[in-house]
Amino acid sequence: MIIQLDQNIGSAQLGHLVEKLQTIQYKTTEVKTQFNRYIIAVGKKEFDIRAIGTMPGIRDIHRVSDAYKLVSRKWRVSETVIDLGEEDKDGGGHYQIMAGPCSTEKTAAHRRANGVRILRGGVYKPRSSPYSFRGLGIPGLKLFYQKCREVGIKIVTEVMMVEQIENMIDYVDIFQVGARNSQNFNLLDALGEIDKPVLLKRGISGTINELLQAAEYIFSNGNERILLCERGIRSYEQAYRNTLDINAIPILKEKSHLPVIVDPSHGIGVRKHVEAVALAGVIAGADGVIVEVHETPEKAFSDGQQTLEFKEASRLYERLRQTNGFRKSIGLV
Repeated sequence: MIIQLDQNIGSAQLGHLVEKLQTIQYKTTEVKTQFNRYIIAVGKKEFDIRAIGTMPGIRDIHRVSDAYKLVSRKWRVSETVIDLGEEDKDGGGHYQIMAGPCSTEKTAAHRRANGVRILRGGVYKPRSSPYSFRGLGIPGLKLFYQKCREVGIKIVTEVMMVEQIENMIDYVDIFQVGARNSQNFNLLDALGEIDKPVLLKRGISGTINELLQAAEYIFSNGNERILLCERGIRSYEQAYRNTLDINAIPILKEKSHLPVIVDPSHGIGVRKHVEAVALAGVIAGADGVIVEVHETPEKAFSDGQQTLEFKEASRLYERLRQTNGFRKSIGLV
């Protein structure tokens, strides 16, 4: 059960509400976000929710049976729109393209020329091999930030540890939680305490419910600005890098009010098929795409085999916008 509180609810009113819930054997957790205040109440006893909903200081009350409650669509039926600043939004009919190299390099001018407002690039890289390139760290992030601000582009980059947040926060517009950290609950808790959007990727072998539970960690710690990302899961197939779960996109949209981003680069891992998979993600209902792009993919620090060069990327941006427009025109919204 989710109880939405008035922002100015008095301490006596709140105490009386909690006491009443405890008498019917419901465990309560108060959640304060940058936008709202909630009580999450968990219990098994059936009761008339009007007895709670009519109490002073309460805006609304909702029964939510899902284990993930705040990110569930069962109480917030309209889609959440993430305000990224400067009129950039995602979700609720808004569509975003995020593009850039897997590791931070010089590509900001190309993005701006193609109307891409968000540049992706990792300064900390979780790699399977300890001998692979692992990012440029904070010096690279500061340079990344400077170059992007010069052309009016926002930054999405991965954070791997709680300790990195403080040094990164002034230079990041969207924090990314990578697949390997999707159940790093200490990190998710910490990202819930900041007021910056979080792009949360699905785990390598994670289920949809596990992705939504991970998002619940962030939301329940105070941050409502979450974007879910389907980036492919590990399967027995070896003809491509991962199995991009197109099914997950409409299911996530059905289960949650949060925006859904698709990552075709990691999803298939084969450069010549990235465009087709990205377009399929749009038709399936994704609110945006995050794709790897580099001036010369063969010289990229990492993941060149799944990275588009500039001409391929420019064609994809246009086709993504056309496909999104087509989807709206035939009512697939």
